[in-house]
Amino acid sequence: MRISLLHLRLSPDQFWRMTPRELAMILATSRSTQAPDRAALDDLMRSFPDREQFP
Repeated sequence: MRISLLHLRLSPDQFWRMTPRELAMILATSRSTQAPDRAALDDLMRSFPDREQFP
């Protein structure tokens, strides 16, 4: 339950309504085994640029 609340940000209600199969699927797809390579990081930086908070 800790993983679902802290890392997946599910509410307790969402967690308890999930089937074991649904939880297993989410946990399997949410794990990353290695860091993104430089090209993937560059793509992410282009897609989500840092923005100034104050004008």
